Amino acid sequence: MPHVFTLLTAVVFICSLLTYIIVSGSYQREIKTIGTLTRTVVIPGTYKEIPKHYSAKGIIIGEKVEGKASPVSLFGFLSAIPRGMEKAADIIFFIFIIGGVFGILQRTGTISAFIQKLLDMFGHTAEVLVITLMIAVAIGASTLGMGEEFIPLIPLFLIVSKKLGYDRVFGLGIVWLAAETGFAAATTNPFTVNIAQGIAEIPLNSGMLFRIVFFVVALTVTIIFLLRYGAKVKKDPRKSIMPDDDFSIEEHSFEKVDFKTNHIVIMIVGAGLFAFIIFAVQEFGWWINEMAGGFLLIGFAAVVISRMSVTDATQAFVKGMEDMVVAALVVGFARGVQVVLQDGQILDTIIHSAASQLQDFHQFVAAGGMLFFQTTLNFFIPSGSGQAAVTMPLMAPLSDLIGITRQTAVFAFTCGDGFSNMIIPTSGTLMAVLAIAKVPYTKWLKFVLPLFGMLFLLSIIFLIIAVIIQY
Repeated sequence: MPHVFTLLTAVVFICSLLTYIIVSGSYQREIKTIGTLTRTVVIPGTYKEIPKHYSAKGIIIGEKVEGKASPVSLFGFLSAIPRGMEKAADIIFFIFIIGGVFGILQRTGTISAFIQKLLDMFGHTAEVLVITLMIAVAIGASTLGMGEEFIPLIPLFLIVSKKLGYDRVFGLGIVWLAAETGFAAATTNPFTVNIAQGIAEIPLNSGMLFRIVFFVVALTVTIIFLLRYGAKVKKDPRKSIMPDDDFSIEEHSFEKVDFKTNHIVIMIVGAGLFAFIIFAVQEFGWWINEMAGGFLLIGFAAVVISRMSVTDATQAFVKGMEDMVVAALVVGFARGVQVVLQDGQILDTIIHSAASQLQDFHQFVAAGGMLFFQTTLNFFIPSGSGQAAVTMPLMAPLSDLIGITRQTAVFAFTCGDGFSNMIIPTSGTLMAVLAIAKVPYTKWLKFVLPLFGMLFLLSIIFLIIAVIIQY
């Protein structure tokens, strides 16, 4: 199977070719502030086609002509990935830093001792431990929009899975399936549901009961799916998605460590700082750079409490960063897709065409069409807040014309944007966690597609209910 870098490079190349085929166009945009976040949103009714400029020079090195769109040149394609890395630099270095901090925590023995304590408590009731962890992760994603924050936990969940007798796919599933299900079944997610509701001009956090019910049902489906897979693997390891994988976790392996006072103190301080980081994201508008600084503080605190030498701490930090090289760089490769679509000015055309088609359908079909549209668009804009800023200014008035509520349009957006994060290769975060867990994308897709299908069908059922009850 192709390496993840090969796969994403091929996607960037295909999207570059599409800029020669799909009509170019653009919307006018304006800046809006929703809560603590400022976003550039499209202005409905302002879409205009832009004529393309073709030339031999434009095909090779690119040529800009005022008033015309230029398809992506050969050099534009080659530079798309470096430019994607530049645009995603904050996330890339965030991943490096949390990798380094995790390396320090590993060296202190805190993670080893904590996992051993969990196994001592739940070793004979693995299902209880898995369900508890998944509920906690899903609630964090649904209420606070947590996603990237879970990246440092991937190695920990792999170790838990190994010790409980499962495979690495199960370990990744504990955290990532729960996170993406919670993110999609958003209750108060500030980066999706709140931004979408703000743009749609409906009260923030309104319609809560409907979303809570959906969250419970969706998470139940996800937990049952993962537990059934885990039971199958534990009974017969050959039933694993990766049957030939020896599930080596030498880079995260550990000997039994007693849970000492300094480990407890590190955990309490780390959890307190982590909680403050999440609070600051909500209240102070912190984002990746500030979060990375917060994680660095956790690492510094662990060094001081454990009385680790500066040399040992530095070596552990560097080793942790080294383990994150592929995971960090893959984010830049994925961002290259969005770079070429914007260069060729075809993204707004895709959005305009879909929005224009939806108004001709029955309410039920149109609601399902919104879900399908948002799911597909997430391939090109794998950002919840970014997708909301682009689509909700169009979907909100369109829902008025169709005869469904704006609340339903928001619900279609959160489901379409969220669940597809489980499968799209252009999601830098997904590809990063797969790289950390050492799970090939094709193997993950084989594992997760049945669950995605079930959750997509569940979303359609709830959308139909939403239309009927005028949610």
